[in-house]
Amino acid sequence: MIHMPSSAHSDIGAKPPGLGRVAAILPARDEALALPAVIKAMPEWLDRIIIVDNGSRDNTAEIARSLGAEVVVEPEIGYGAACLAGIAAARDCDVLLFLDADGSDRPEDAHLVLQPIAAGTADLVIGSRVQGGAEPGALTLPQIFGNRLATFLMRMLWGTEVSDLGPFRAITRNALEKIAMRDRDYGWTVEMQARALRLGLRVTEVPVARHHRKAGKSKVSGTVMGVVRAGTKILYVIGREALTRDRP
Repeated sequence: MIHMPSSAHSDIGAKPPGLGRVAAILPARDEALALPAVIKAMPEWLDRIIIVDNGSRDNTAEIARSLGAEVVVEPEIGYGAACLAGIAAARDCDVLLFLDADGSDRPEDAHLVLQPIAAGTADLVIGSRVQGGAEPGALTLPQIFGNRLATFLMRMLWGTEVSDLGPFRAITRNALEKIAMRDRDYGWTVEMQARALRLGLRVTEVPVARHHRKAGKSKVSGTVMGVVRAGTKILYVIGREALTRDRP
């Protein structure tokens, strides 16, 4: 369990019983301004808080360490690459919780995302910004359109209700091993969902809030090229999974 000064963590929401060891993994690239508030809001009952420094040019790593978080360095730029590095570092944990390091997710909602796993009713839980509501402007129009298209395709292909590709999510170690994640950039979140649905794992959603990032600029939605690349990769991954017959 992470031990921080009393002023440097949040007690909101108790740890759901029966979870085992939980690691929170936060990919971060140039998030020095946003990280302090995010780390201080992390629940104290998390066993590990892992910040994956994904090629930062600022002092992201130094700030994370100063606030009691672990730092893993992944120089290859890519959301998926960062998440895979965090997973490798958290081999001793039974459940992995993923969320953004820019302050757009609420760490205080971690217990809500983890509850279905603790209850034994889910292998993968997605924090749905659609169900929970996002602040006006927190999601750009391309993000909204891409999210709707991707979730529509997944509903049609696998017949399971899904509303969001949100990054705030939790998954069991056993489920991760079955899914065998490979994507190293924009397709990470949709690969996890699509592959879990294709393999018949138990996937559910819980409502979560979505705020404006605390500082800085999105590495994906903040640029036209980032939006195009992300959208193309998401559609490619869904198509690939739909055509895949073997496992995983």
